[in-house]
Amino acid sequence: MIAPEAFVAALSAAGVRFAAGVPDSLLKQLCACIEAELPRERHVIAANEGSAVGLAAGWHLATGEVPLVYLQNSGLGNTINPLVSLADPDVYALPMLLVIGWRGEPDVKDEPQHRRQGAITPALLDVLGVPTQVLGADLETATTQLAGLLATARARSGPVALLVRKGAFSPYARVEPEAPRPTDALPMTREAAIGRVLEALAQHAPEAVVVGTTGMPSRELYEQRGLRGEATADFYTVGSMGHASQIALGAALGRPDRRVVLLDGDGAWLMHLGGAATIADLAPANLLHVVLDNAAHDSVGGQPTTSVGVRIDAVSRALGYPAATTVQDAAALDAALAAALAPGAAAPTLLHVRVRRGNRKDLGRPRTSPRENKAGFERRLRGEAE
Repeated sequence: MIAPEAFVAALSAAGVRFAAGVPDSLLKQLCACIEAELPRERHVIAANEGSAVGLAAGWHLATGEVPLVYLQNSGLGNTINPLVSLADPDVYALPMLLVIGWRGEPDVKDEPQHRRQGAITPALLDVLGVPTQVLGADLETATTQLAGLLATARARSGPVALLVRKGAFSPYARVEPEAPRPTDALPMTREAAIGRVLEALAQHAPEAVVVGTTGMPSRELYEQRGLRGEATADFYTVGSMGHASQIALGAALGRPDRRVVLLDGDGAWLMHLGGAATIADLAPANLLHVVLDNAAHDSVGGQPTTSVGVRIDAVSRALGYPAATTVQDAAALDAALAAALAPGAAAPTLLHVRVRRGNRKDLGRPRTSPRENKAGFERRLRGEAE
């Protein structure tokens, strides 16, 4: 294993002073170290991976330096356009180092969406023309790799990549305890809020279908259904971060006779914010949009998002939602849900629910496969026998 602080020091010694990216579970220790070691103006947790490439491009244009972009390989899709049409040596010729968490590496146990992504990751980087190495197991090897890749990036004036295997970095030993965050004192957990949403649906809209966003919200939705003894016929978006809103919108448009409830997250909402504008523009009367906001990328290590400074309700109204409100305690959430689910309520409605970071340690994962999940959701959405 490589100590994250030693790797960051090696980056600094090699002239890499700026980092941008989207946090990843395999890079959790490295991300924590970067967040602690770099000042805010030299480390940006981007809304999405393509934005991180844009930030890196701007830094290079301003300084001439090679910047760092970190991401999970699932986020490579978001980088393809700027890597090819912006950073490529045949276009603007912008050197940068991509550090990519290799989820789903062949012969390493992982979930279906990661296995497929992991299998094609090296070939995808090859098609993009990005010289790539797999990070070595020790600091000496990693330092040599960094020197070689950075020399290649400068020589070709284009991106290069390091693929990082599971367990490559040792735990980051933070020198000082993490400072409290504004969400830490909030009264509700995300799972408790999800439970109250399901209770409201049972009372006011038992026919509703639910779409859960990527990560912890879908896992907690599955668990809450089980605790309530209810069928797990919701749609659990196991990959495709930021796209649950459009899955829910498409379902709502396809079945205007069925109530569709979207359980979104602040990181996913920010990642593809344009999706909210599309929802507002099409204004489906049967869609309820719930954003569970803990100002953190909770599924990959709890790194902060920018939502703590964003009025999600005000932004949603500005985009065109006829009703949007913020709540942060159980009583207010119950009242807002009852109002949003009442006959004749303004729609689409957005409920911005502020919750604490974290999840219970024994939280499980859905035991149905994605295809089984799809089949159950289709039956429920189409009103077929379950």
